[in-house]
Amino acid sequence: MNAVVEPSGVVYAVIDGDVRRDRDKVIGIWRGNLGSEERLDAKYDWFYLKCPWGEPRVLVLRHEPSAEWVGVAAIGPRRMLWRGREIRAGVLVDMAVTARHRSLGPALKLQKGVIDCAAEEFDLVYGFPNAKAVAVVQRVGYRKLADIVRYSRVLRHAPYLRRLMPEVLARPLGAVLDGLDRVAGALRSLRERDGAIEWSEHVDARMQALWDRSSPGNGLISVRDAVGLGWRFDQATFHRSRYLLVSARGGALTAWFACQVDGSTLHVRDFWSADAPRGMPREAIDALIRAARQQGHSVVSMQHAGPPSAMAAWRAARFVERDRRPVFGKWRASLDALVSAGPIHLTPADEDE
Repeated sequence: MNAVVEPSGVVYAVIDGDVRRDRDKVIGIWRGNLGSEERLDAKYDWFYLKCPWGEPRVLVLRHEPSAEWVGVAAIGPRRMLWRGREIRAGVLVDMAVTARHRSLGPALKLQKGVIDCAAEEFDLVYGFPNAKAVAVVQRVGYRKLADIVRYSRVLRHAPYLRRLMPEVLARPLGAVLDGLDRVAGALRSLRERDGAIEWSEHVDARMQALWDRSSPGNGLISVRDAVGLGWRFDQATFHRSRYLLVSARGGALTAWFACQVDGSTLHVRDFWSADAPRGMPREAIDALIRAARQQGHSVVSMQHAGPPSAMAAWRAARFVERDRRPVFGKWRASLDALVSAGPIHLTPADEDE
């Protein structure tokens, strides 16, 4: 147990938690402080009790004068590769401090506890902090690894045009732009001699085969095998996910996209091909656009952290940057100098949900 004394003299203690014993304690801290309350129980049972690579490390913060549990943070183990070899990686998740204790001291002490745990177990701990947490993670030694950038591709133009002009003009002009877009897509489809596309509700065995014959490269990247994907998407039942499978003529899988729907937007949460870290094939991205249009979606959205060159085909397919947020990480001291400028390939699948 470690303790921190605030300038006011109030003492907080950071204590190792147990994912099974402390389930109710952790969820109690989350309520009102982290995410949508209706899915907290399901999220805990999935992320903390069913992770295929071991139980996350959990730290809880106690306010000593009242013996009240007021904060929590965790590190979830992840299978990742760097320079073609597997490393011990963990994603920093679910940091929350209750409102009455939300000052720098307790949050900083909680993060220092996370760093101590990381030094014991992990080669790398990384996270996607919100704007309020950036200062805290920087104070304890995390460095920015990259930005994860959100791109979107408009399929139905009228909703966007309504922001610029009256409805009476936006609707017909949007219809014209949609028609031209569909024609251009159809022409590309003919030139590409595209293969089959199909939707799957669950991980398909061909996704494992594609991973086995793919080239992950030498950068930092998560293992995208059937076990990891099945846990990350199929078992996270509070989000419904489906996979768009893109196959070459003859049946071999060439690419897949893990997708979730929010309103009229199709969100790509993860994607892969034989050479994805260096860039997805344009014909696979065109197949995604075609499938989204067939499903009646207005927008396709995706996120990626990696070199600009890997986004060339997405940009050529008219995906436009919308916003970006930082990814921070802390490497084991013996590795830090070696990897500070290395390549990276991260998607929302590398977060906690």
